[in-house]
Amino acid sequence: MNLQIVKSTLAPGVFYGAPPAGLEWRSNTFFIIATVGVGLFTDLFLYGLVVPILPFLLQDRVGIPTAEVQPHVSALLAAYAGASVIFSPIAGVIADKTSSRQMPFLAGLFALLGATIMLYLGQTEAVLAIARVLQGVSAAVVWTIGLALLLDTVGPENLGKTIGSIFSFVSVGTLIAPVVGGVLYKKSGYAGVFGVGAGLVAVDFIMRLLLIEKKVAARYRSVKDYGRSNENGEERDQGEEDGNGEEEPLLGGQEKDYYEIPPNQPSWLRKVPLVYCFRNPALLTAFLVAFVQAGLLGTFDATVTTEAEALFGFDSLSSGLLFVPLGVGDLLVGPLAGWAVDRYGTKPVGVIGYGVLVPFLISLRAVHSGGKSELIKYCALLTLNGAGLASIGAPSIVEAGAVVKAYNDANPDFFGENGPYAQLYGMNSMVFSAGLTLGPLVGGGLREAIGYGNMNAVMAVISGITAVLCYLFIGGRRRILQKRSI
Repeated sequence: MNLQIVKSTLAPGVFYGAPPAGLEWRSNTFFIIATVGVGLFTDLFLYGLVVPILPFLLQDRVGIPTAEVQPHVSALLAAYAGASVIFSPIAGVIADKTSSRQMPFLAGLFALLGATIMLYLGQTEAVLAIARVLQGVSAAVVWTIGLALLLDTVGPENLGKTIGSIFSFVSVGTLIAPVVGGVLYKKSGYAGVFGVGAGLVAVDFIMRLLLIEKKVAARYRSVKDYGRSNENGEERDQGEEDGNGEEEPLLGGQEKDYYEIPPNQPSWLRKVPLVYCFRNPALLTAFLVAFVQAGLLGTFDATVTTEAEALFGFDSLSSGLLFVPLGVGDLLVGPLAGWAVDRYGTKPVGVIGYGVLVPFLISLRAVHSGGKSELIKYCALLTLNGAGLASIGAPSIVEAGAVVKAYNDANPDFFGENGPYAQLYGMNSMVFSAGLTLGPLVGGGLREAIGYGNMNAVMAVISGITAVLCYLFIGGRRRILQKRSI
């Protein structure tokens, strides 16, 4: 093995001429999707691993009284999301300006490793807060660059079902992480909890290191005259250049005029060209859908554990088990919702998803302290809410990607060689993280001020308003054009 092969094998994001070892399977569509999936899984698993033990960690290590722990839990959850808010657009710009998405994707994992170590060793609330900030930085990288890698790999026409399948897999992390965290904390203390976290980070690191992007693999194949891949039509090396996306044939005539960007735009706009797309109401609504979804998730994360302790006297293990019914609904509905977005569009899925959450959230008002019957009722209602939350994940990402792709197809020179997709998913991650920041703070504050049932009634109103906005603004232009083209 010569020196060039060694270099290209160890740093596949840099082109050295000689193809790296394992080029075919490392650039395979399934392996790339799996790597992104494991990265998202690791992020959410480590996030969920800590959620059920935060109240007990703050009481045992920091010495915060039980009656005062809720705002501190909410603040630590918000620190994670706040860091993602700030760093997500930065990660998007970096990814679009660099020749390889793999290197920043890999670099983000070091922040996660640092966060895991600090959470294990930290004895003060300040150290725990810094650890959560580092977790947020890592999340910004994996969600921004990971989604851009997915789009590069499978194309917009397969993005919905791919995201639905990945989110279903990722939801397993949110499903089992609180349970694992609660069990390990009770049986083996902090060492067991963070030992599992460190092992998962190691697996994630190896997969990210081995990944080879489609466009990098294409350069090696062209040098070696490999020709086209035999991956049964899955190869996406020339996806954007070939124009295989579902939107491109529709961009003709008046539709292309709608998305064309006038010349002589200011220099600052050319540096961050995604900003021009913000004038589109469908894109803004897609961001709002992501924001509300994250806010609801943050609300559940911040209040389920404390409410279970108040209603049923649960410890960390029992509280963690309550995230199982919440995750089961997500696991079952996620792939179906992704398929429905690809088949029927973002509008019906978004409207139905947020619409059904209204009665599901209101029904949580019926849970009271008591015995087995009340606990069964709570678990059943959490399952229904998990199913509703699963259905609102794909519409935002797919709608935003479709709108920006339409602008990119109509103005390829304006957005550059890589397009604005990493910037887009950086913005989406920022908005989502903003929801995760405010969700725990608002949810925890409302629970303290007006009670758990009334807090969920407020969330139901927000979901209803979001359903109306989905009906008015997302999915319409693309669906109308598809009907006209038949």
